[in-house]
This record gives sequence, structure tokens and C-alpha cells, in this order.
Amino acid sequence: MCWVYLFHSLSVCNLLNLVYYRTAMKRMVALVRWASSAHIIDVPKLPVVCRCTTWTPAPPYTHHVRYLATHKGKGQYKDKKTNKKPVKTAKHEKQEKQEKQEVEIRQLMTVSELAQAMNKDVDDVYEALLNEVDVEPDTVLEDKWIKEAVKKCGMKYRWAKIAETKEKENKDVQRQPPPDPVCLVNRPPVVTIMGHVDHGKTTLLDSLRKSQIVAQEFGGITQHIGAFLVQLPSGEMITFLDTPGHAAFSAMRARGSLVTDLIILVVAADDGVMKQTIESIEHAKKAKVPILVAVNKCDKPQADPQRVKHELLAHDVVCEEFGGDVQAIHISALKGENLLELAEATVTLAEILELKGDPSGLVEGTIIESKTDKGKGPVTAVIVQRGTVRKGCVLVAGTAWAKVRLLFDANSIAVKEAGPGMPVEIVGWKELPNVGEEILEVESESRAREVVEWRKYVEEQNKLKEDQRVIESKQEEHRESYQKNREKLAHLKWKKRRAVQYQEYKLCIANRPIQSKETKHPSLSLIIKGDVEGSVEAILNILDSYNAEEQCQMEIVYFGVGDISENDVNLAEAFSGIIYGFNVSANKSIQDMAAKKKIPINMHRIIYRLIDNLKEDLSSQLPTTTEENIIGEATVLATFDVTVGKKKLPVAGCRVQKGQLDKKMKFRLIRGRNIVWEGSLVALKHHKDDVQSVKTGMECGLSLDNPVEFNVGDVIFCYEETEKLQRISWDPGF
Repeated sequence: MCWVYLFHSLSVCNLLNLVYYRTAMKRMVALVRWASSAHIIDVPKLPVVCRCTTWTPAPPYTHHVRYLATHKGKGQYKDKKTNKKPVKTAKHEKQEKQEKQEVEIRQLMTVSELAQAMNKDVDDVYEALLNEVDVEPDTVLEDKWIKEAVKKCGMKYRWAKIAETKEKENKDVQRQPPPDPVCLVNRPPVVTIMGHVDHGKTTLLDSLRKSQIVAQEFGGITQHIGAFLVQLPSGEMITFLDTPGHAAFSAMRARGSLVTDLIILVVAADDGVMKQTIESIEHAKKAKVPILVAVNKCDKPQADPQRVKHELLAHDVVCEEFGGDVQAIHISALKGENLLELAEATVTLAEILELKGDPSGLVEGTIIESKTDKGKGPVTAVIVQRGTVRKGCVLVAGTAWAKVRLLFDANSIAVKEAGPGMPVEIVGWKELPNVGEEILEVESESRAREVVEWRKYVEEQNKLKEDQRVIESKQEEHRESYQKNREKLAHLKWKKRRAVQYQEYKLCIANRPIQSKETKHPSLSLIIKGDVEGSVEAILNILDSYNAEEQCQMEIVYFGVGDISENDVNLAEAFSGIIYGFNVSANKSIQDMAAKKKIPINMHRIIYRLIDNLKEDLSSQLPTTTEENIIGEATVLATFDVTVGKKKLPVAGCRVQKGQLDKKMKFRLIRGRNIVWEGSLVALKHHKDDVQSVKTGMECGLSLDNPVEFNVGDVIFCYEETEKLQRISWDPGF
């Protein structure tokens, strides 16, 4: 009866509190049923409070057992005094569903961008995308992969709102419609002199205008376009453009052909048609410009003008004497022979073309050269094609604009205005425009700013579209590789497929190459400065042909126009680079600063010497190679052992077959086709005497620094190792 008494001492309140613990509830229900069946208690007559030692029946509770079996959350017990639910414990709070973190996603996100948006490491994204074994931080993900990665990382996503951008109004300026024929007047023809290097183009101009242009050039090579206005004895005016003939200045020759009315092709009678001659003909054909051939150097004994004309036939340049329409004038630019005949032929051809211009409209022209002058700032050489440029005109060229402050002719003499067909230097640019840009006049400075802002906006949009095309191309490549990967594992069940993909991913991570100092390629950083933009363009075009990255990587850190400045030196120091200057200078303070910081400054006035210097600097970055020179060769005739102290040393009796064996050099033991040993000799003897060297035909005995069993017939080579400097394999073509 004691056990029954203890059971009756449980209160109903205590019994009900056990409902929140599932195991206790089940046990209590079983216990109540057992007690009822044993007639120990009557379940409908459970006491509400039983604190005394005797059992007192209480009012019946009809549904106690059913209430104990209710599900969690339905009809939960409330305290009768407070009428409140029990306070939840920490355990209950952990069991509640936590709110997921929200991630803002967008289309075409890369792996690194997604990791940054989720505030997680890139490896977490890799783990979430095990089916993408070959993903990299810059891999562009599809929408489904982005969603899958977010879900597997225990987050939820929302798409980023795309800001609606209004389409901007086109603020660009366009060329004017063709002028009224009544307004047209005769203008000087623009004639471009083209041809191979050193065929006498600049000497011809020098003779025509009685100046010393050649004396101002370095190495006898024209290195940027020169524009000159020449007045002939007959009074006619001709604008001449002298383009470089060197291979590096192909872009300049192309610009010269596009702004010209006719081309004088200079060919040396003693040299014939060369590479740049052919290139000049192609430029003329592309621009649809008539050609006039000047066969130069006819005063030389080895001159053969007829050979030149026959060679031109192979390139569709048919002279008049062969039934064509191309005039060929035999001249000597150095002695001034037949120059008047060449000038008259030029004027006649210009009259046939009926070259006219409108001096009254808004200014239109083309930039043929641009540079930065110390006193003038940005300066451009321009051929005016329409209108008359004057001081105060507002001009736009590309993404630069100018209010004209000063105008200069080819002799640096200030002029008030320049009309159609005239070459002129313009001062007043806010920024340095690119060569080849079209110049257009606008009404005001505010209009010029509008045009420049619009053009910069268009450039940005075009760049975005180009980037988008690149991204889509990479995405398509990645999708194709992903599909191929899936096809390989299509026959496996999903669990096996996931396991294989996970192992491939781990293998891919483990096999990623780690660049060390030993395996890293040498590199060279460059800072390029030139006198004019055309020269810098020519140098960059040459550097674009660099194809020896596997030997030495070359990086152009900065390029620009103007003298070498303190900023260039600081930049070279930051990147451990070298400064190359072309037709520019560096003052004493800059040179001292560079010397203090050990920054090399290479100044050149001839382009091919600059490239040769660059090749030397690239070669100096390469590690030296070891080269072996065989000095002697000996054959083992006999083997025997010599006792030295308590050790027996194997000794080879040899005869020298070629050269000599020198004890100071290195040796190699060859057996058949295998190298058995490499090292140095311990002893070299001739008969019983220790010797330093043994010559051809002599016999000797030798022992090695590492005891090796000799065989009769073994061959021993004596060789020396020399360090040899490597040469860069890059060939720029000259």
C-alpha cells in the first residue's frame, strides 16, 4: 500500500506538465492505464490536489487521458491563475524555424561576385556547385546555377531591381551637306609623297621648297608626317605630305593616303620596287587615289628606270609608255633634275581632278599629327578640307575639343587663317586628340562639351556591349564544356555521379598550378614616351608583334606624348620598369632622380635603334644557359684495383682517342648509350707519374671521385661547361 500512496501523492498539475516531453507522456499514459486496470485508482476520479496523507475523492474529470494525448500546438495548457502559456525554453527556440538570409542576385554573375553577394568564400560556392568541376572565380554562371548555389548555402534569393535608364538624346555633330557649287573655289591639291625608305622622298621635298628638311631628321629617316605648302615658280600652290617609309610607320602612310588628292610614288632607279613601295601602292588603291610615279636617282651609274617600270606592272601600275594612264617622270632629287616637269605633271593632274573647296562653311578637316609642346600645350597638324579656320573657332575632334588660340604654318610662323587644302598647326586643345580624327566646327563651347560628352557616352556603351559579347562567348564555351561533362556521366546513377564529380573537383583543386619564383617567367615593364602621337603609335604597333612571352613577358605600363617627367620615373620605380624615350628629352633633375632610383632611361632618335636596345634589355632578363664543350675522349682498355690504405680503388687503364683529358675539367662515363657516372677525377697518371693532362694517343690510368666498376670498352668524355647568354627570339621584322 506504500507504493499506492506515493502514486496518489502526484498532483494532476505535475502530471500535465509532462505533456511537453514526449517520452514522459507515453510512459504516464501507460502507467495510468495499468493502474486503472489493477483497480488501484479510478482514472475518472483523479484528485486535483492531493497533499494529505489520506486519499480524498475529487470531482470527476472526464477527459484527462484524451487531453494528455493531444498534439503539440493544439489546446496547449494554460496556467489557471495567470491564464498564460508556459515560457518557452532555449531548446524550444532553437527548434523553431529560423529566418533565412536573403541574397540579391542578378543575371550573368561570376563565381567571385556570387560569393561576395553571399558574404562567403569562393570555395563555398565551389562546394555548392559540385557538378561544375571546372568553374573558376571569373566563370559566368547561369541563372539555375546561381539559384542552386544560394539554396545549398542555406539562403534565399531575390532578383536585383534593374534601374530603368532613359535613352539619351543624340547630341553628336555631323558633317554638313555638300556645298552649293556656286560657293566653290579652286584650292591647292594635297599631294602625298610615298615610297620605300631611303628612296629620296624627303630629298625631293627639300629640293622642291629649297630647305634642309633632311638635315633635321635623324638617321636619314622621316619619322612622322610632315605637311608643307610649296609655291612653284609658276605661282601654283601644292600641299605636300611626306610620309615615313620605314616599316614601322605603316599606319602613318595609311593616314596620308586617306587625306590626299593624289600620290607621288617615289621609286629609286637603282633599287627598284621594294616592300614599302608595294604597301604604298595598296594604300593608294584602297583610298582610290591616282598615282604619279617619280623614278628617282636616275643620275646613278647603276640606275635602270625601265626595270622599275616593268616591276610596277606586276602590281597593276601601268605607265603611259606601256599603254596605261600613270605618268612616270625620271628625276634626280639630289641634283634637282626634272623637278619642274614633275611639278607641272602634278598641277596638270590636279586640274583634271578639278579640286575645289568651300571656304565659307563651317570648318572640316583631318588631324594628321598631334603632339604636346612645352610652351603651347596640345598641338595638332591639320589639313583643312572645308571652311576657313580662324582664331576663336570652336572645334571638336573625337572626344577632345578646342577653342583656337593660335595658328602656325609649317615654318612655325603665326598665321591668321587657313582655308581648304592648307596645312596648319592649331593651338588651344583642352586634351590631345588622336591622329586621324575628323575635325568639325561647332557654334559654342557649351555645344562642344555636349558633343564630347555624347561621344564619351557612346564609347562607354560600345565598350559595355563588347564586354557583354565576351561574357556571352565565355558563357557559351562553359555551357558546352558542362554538357560534355554531363554526357560522360549520364550512364551513372545520381549518387554515383555526384561522387565522381566531387572527386574530379577535388583533383582539379589539388592540381591547380602554383607559380613559384623558380617557375615564373622573367618579365620586363616598359614606359614609352614619344614626341608625337604618330611616333608612339608606330612603336606600339611594333610591340604588338611581340611573340616571345614564353621566354620573357613584356608589359607596357604607360605610354604617352611629351618629355620624360617625374611621374614617369616614379611609375618605373613602382613597376621595376625601364623608360624608353623617342625624340624626347629629360632635364637634369629628372636624370639625377632616375639615377638615384636606379631607373634606366634609354633615349633614341631612330626607331630601329630603340627596338634593338629593347631586344637587348629583353635578352638580359633571360637566365643563362649551360653549354658543354667536349675537350677529349678516351676508351677503357683494362681495369684493375689499387690498394690505398685499407681500401681498394678501381682504376681504369685508358687510351686518349681525341683531344686531351684535363684533370681540372668534368668527366662523364658512358657505357653503351647510358651515362654511368658524372663528376671529377681523383687521380690521373701517365705511367707512374701524376699528370695534369693527357693528350691524344697517350695511355693513362685514372680513378673517379665516386668508385665505379669499370668495364673494358667504356668511353670517358672530358668536357667543360660554359655559361651562355640567351637571345630573345622576337623578330620585329627589321
